[in-house]
Amino acid sequence: MYIVAIAWLYVVVMMALTESSIVAGLATFLFYGLAPVALLVWLMGTPQRRRTRKAREAREAAAADSARQPDQ
Repeated sequence: MYIVAIAWLYVVVMMALTESSIVAGLATFLFYGLAPVALLVWLMGTPQRRRTRKAREAREAAAADSARQPDQ
């Protein structure tokens, strides 16, 4: 996934460099490059964030259960 994002940012930087003014180049970079890539990375990372959160909650629940049970 990251290779696609890097490649797209490279293409957008090349597009931005060909713009007639700095403002147009920055707008091209922000609206064609940075914003869509940030959205893509955020959306594609959602399943991993969900798995990480569930694993952390499971570890916390296991730790709480072991703390409640007396040693035998």
